[in-house]
This record gives sequence, structure tokens and C-alpha cells, in this order.
Amino acid sequence: MRGVASIVEQVKDAATRVAATHGLELFDVQFRREAYGMVLRVRIDRPGPAANAEECVSVQDCSHVSRDLSALLDVEDFIPVAYTLEVSSPGLDRPLRGRTDFERFAGRRAKVVMREAVDGQTFFRGRLAGVDADYALIDGEDGRQHRVPLGLVTRANLEVEF
Repeated sequence: MRGVASIVEQVKDAATRVAATHGLELFDVQFRREAYGMVLRVRIDRPGPAANAEECVSVQDCSHVSRDLSALLDVEDFIPVAYTLEVSSPGLDRPLRGRTDFERFAGRRAKVVMREAVDGQTFFRGRLAGVDADYALIDGEDGRQHRVPLGLVTRANLEVEF
């Protein structure tokens, strides 16, 4: 079988093109064996802050991208095994991946886990206040603003707000 990394790269290219035709962008692609066989998981996103339900990826968006991507993958036929295609959004508690996401979601609540302690903490919960140089700014629940080096962030997710 062709290398999984090569398949993922080809799917990324195809999914990026398909998502763009629907005004969306590719967030992530995974291709791996699970209990019921190979799964090709494609996550799509809507550009912009996605601050409310109307701005998020809809079930209809996922359906359109799934239909079009499935047809394209059938035509290009570079995946040599049977697989299940899943198309979804990053979710309300989406991961934050780097500077751009910390800027994009300023004003939203998030949880951030650090590799090393910053201000005596390895975990922060609060409202994102943007980015300054190589630091994410977090208005913490403790009432202080924390400057968190982006290079020390191991995991960060938005928190669901109702």
C-alpha cells in the first residue's frame, strides 16, 4: 500500500480544492486504521472568527464537501484500500493551532496547557486577548493577564460558551 503520509498529502490537496469551492478551508486530514477498518477523516472550517452558530461549519456544509470530495477521490483513485470518509467541523471546542488561531479567536474563552510553567502555572483558563510578538495574551480567571510564550503551548482548545 502507498504510504499513509503520501495519501494524506494528496487528500489534503484535493480537500483544500473542494472546500474552497464552498467558501471553506481545510482544517485537518487523518487516515488511519480503526476497529472497523480504514477511516479518512477530513475536518473543514469556515474562515473568520466563527463566534456563533451561523458562522460555524454546518451539517449541510459537511454534506456538500463530503459528496464532492468523495466523487473527486473516486475519480483520482489514489487510495488503494477500502475506507470510510468522514467530513466534519473542528467542533465548538476546536483546537487552537498557533499564532493565527490565537489572534483569530481573541475574545473567546480557552484552555491552554503549557510544556513549562509560566507565571507559576502550566494550565490557563480564560479569555484570549490576542497576540503580542511571540506571546498569547490570556485574561485569566484569576483576574490577571498572562503572557504565554506560543512556543511552550502543548495543547489549547476553545471552551464552549452558551
